Amino acid sequence: MGDHRLAGPSVQAVHTSGRDQDMGVTERTTPRHSFQQDNDHDADDFDKWSDFDADDHSSGVRNDEAGNVSEHGRLLDPDQAAEAFELGDRVSLGNGASVFKDTEAENSPYPEVRAAVRNYDEDVPANTVRAWTIGLALTIAGASMNTLFSLRQPSISIGPLVAQIVAYPIGHTWARIMPAREFRTLGVRWSLNPGPFNIKEHAVITVMAGVSFSVAYSTDIILAQLVFYKQDFGILFQLLLTISTQSLGYGIAGVMRKFLVYPASMIWPENLVSVTLLNAMYEETSAPDHKVLGGSMPRLKWFGLVSVGSFFYFFIPGFFARFLSVFAFPTWFAPENAVVNQLFGGYIGSPLIPPWHAIANTLLGVVLFFICLSSVLHYSGAWYSPYLPMSDAGTYDNRGKAYNTTKILTPQFTLNEPAYKAYSPLFISTTFAVAYGLSFASISALLVHTWIHSRKTIWKQYRNSTTEKPDIHMKMMRKYPEAPDWWYLSLFLLMLAIGLYTVVAYPTNFAWWAFLLAIFISYAFSLPIGIIQAVTNTQIGLNVLTEFIYGYIQPGRPLGLMLFKTFGYVTMSQSLGFIADLKFGHYMKVPPRTMFMAQVVATTVSCFVQIAVLNLALGSIDNVCDIHQRDRFTCPGGRVFFSASIIWGLIGPARIFSPGRIYSGLFLFFVLGAVAPVAIYLWTRRWPSSPAKYLMAPVIFGGAGAIPPATPLNYFSWGIVGFVFQCWIKKRHFGWWSRLNFLTSCGLDLGLAFGTLVLFFAFTLHDIKPPQWWGNAIVEKTMDFQGTAIQALLPEGQTFGPATW
Repeated sequence: MGDHRLAGPSVQAVHTSGRDQDMGVTERTTPRHSFQQDNDHDADDFDKWSDFDADDHSSGVRNDEAGNVSEHGRLLDPDQAAEAFELGDRVSLGNGASVFKDTEAENSPYPEVRAAVRNYDEDVPANTVRAWTIGLALTIAGASMNTLFSLRQPSISIGPLVAQIVAYPIGHTWARIMPAREFRTLGVRWSLNPGPFNIKEHAVITVMAGVSFSVAYSTDIILAQLVFYKQDFGILFQLLLTISTQSLGYGIAGVMRKFLVYPASMIWPENLVSVTLLNAMYEETSAPDHKVLGGSMPRLKWFGLVSVGSFFYFFIPGFFARFLSVFAFPTWFAPENAVVNQLFGGYIGSPLIPPWHAIANTLLGVVLFFICLSSVLHYSGAWYSPYLPMSDAGTYDNRGKAYNTTKILTPQFTLNEPAYKAYSPLFISTTFAVAYGLSFASISALLVHTWIHSRKTIWKQYRNSTTEKPDIHMKMMRKYPEAPDWWYLSLFLLMLAIGLYTVVAYPTNFAWWAFLLAIFISYAFSLPIGIIQAVTNTQIGLNVLTEFIYGYIQPGRPLGLMLFKTFGYVTMSQSLGFIADLKFGHYMKVPPRTMFMAQVVATTVSCFVQIAVLNLALGSIDNVCDIHQRDRFTCPGGRVFFSASIIWGLIGPARIFSPGRIYSGLFLFFVLGAVAPVAIYLWTRRWPSSPAKYLMAPVIFGGAGAIPPATPLNYFSWGIVGFVFQCWIKKRHFGWWSRLNFLTSCGLDLGLAFGTLVLFFAFTLHDIKPPQWWGNAIVEKTMDFQGTAIQALLPEGQTFGPATW
């Protein structure tokens, strides 16, 4: 699962950043989804993926016998029939593996899945002592290192991909040296060495690393409490809060399985990279394609070469020529021109994976809102923009300085209203304001879009989940007992009770009904956000929505706001992460009960590890979290969380967005988000062949959630590469794409990950500076880098903005 922490720029002790880094969406590595056979890859590259017009034959959507829309809806090419993928006769491959006679007919309807996932199952053990031992060892190591590194600025994170690579030699070494003796415990037979290290054990280890390497969101609450609010409720509170926030969503996942795991149309493309890598590690032979680059070598060798190349290349833009990493060349020639630096100054995921239709919708949103609308607003003087940066994630006062929250706080950390009225209202950059508006629009668009396009599919899946036609992977998974519903229900009720006790038994100033409201929000949004993520791999974030709601219903309670935000957002995010891992196990044919236990146990162990490491670090590192700490353990995540609690919990949205306030116009984005899906639907009804049928309103509004601090330039370079791989290469060289595209993406990511680790430990920790030459010096000389690209500089002592606030 992805990291749910804040990742915005670091905030000084007396300054604040009004937006968490994960404000809008979480972009993940994703492929597109079309229903095509291999010999039909030159077909239209966009997908029809909704179930509207189910009864309109002109729309091309097949109705089932009951008159309802097909399970696949418009996710699939309507010219293909799901019946083509019937279960064939099995033939044995030996070593416990089995396939079907007609591997073309008996395969997934999606080319991405066919390219990554095997259409057969191997009868090898997954729930072994070896898998649990290696998985828990990596869980402890990864969780402890990432927790410690998260306190440092710049921070570094070790991802699950590193664990997936490290587990390979460990597992095979274990298989060679450990005795094969069998034991019997409580009637269960087990062995330290059940045979060769296999792909299912490796999959279990990968899942355990995935759920545990991400630093818990609640650790930022704890840091804000201990360091900035000077509140200490004890280590039991910390453990209960962390365990409940990390695991409460897992119970919700049990309800969502029938909607988000079982249907073939719920692809969860983020999983395809890991699946491809695991299959490449364990395949003995692969079909060569001598006509394409790298087609004649084993896939694992290609992966190794790409990883090594990526590792060494990283040091060119990362250390020796840093101007290449922020290729904003217009600012090099005019480093002191404010307009040039505002327009061209410059965190996005791999462009080799997102589906091309998702990339196109995201780029459309960037052009419409961050190029056109933001430019019009900024250069017309809206929101006092001449005195502020155009694109920045910080917050400012009416003197153009970073907003100093200490001036409006009482010693009890409540809002000092006279001081606030004497100081300044809060200002943000133009793209930051637009980003808030787009986060509002994405929520309303998501609800309307889901109602229009997916309500029939959801209702049909709810009624007939056990009678729908399954794909091959669902058929093969039927031989494994499913984790019973009462497991999920028991986990949910237990975590609900722990969470409720935590917020009520301690002086959190957080009402019990607000806690239940946060859980309801997470539950209500899990399905619509999950559908979007399962298809486009873009997760619409709820953190801004939860801050917005709580800031209105219970203003003046910063700790309550942090808790509401965490339970309201992380519960949903953890639920979808659990579901994504279930789909990963579905693809790898890992028994569902093993998947359930592996995720729950690894998550719980990581909670204890993270709290222990956090408290040890706070107690043993001198001046930890001080902005001038010698080794840079300045706690950047805790600072951003603290600042956001001040902005939303004390100043509150009523003083920022309500009618008559500076940014009240952003409320119109709620209306825009609700109207856009309806307009797209009506347009496609009237002109079904128009390009509007490819538009996805939630992705248009929420796809570019990394702006700011990312810039449109980042997205354009991302989009160009995505077009080359996900559109041009996929159409013209489908054999290469299906064989090596995901491995190429994975190799680039691995090389980057190891290059970052080496750069951090070998250079950054030892304070070794990059070589001083034009290619490194020019980056730091631009107004964009220095944060001074402002058109109108105020004379000392003067202010801008409204006379009263």
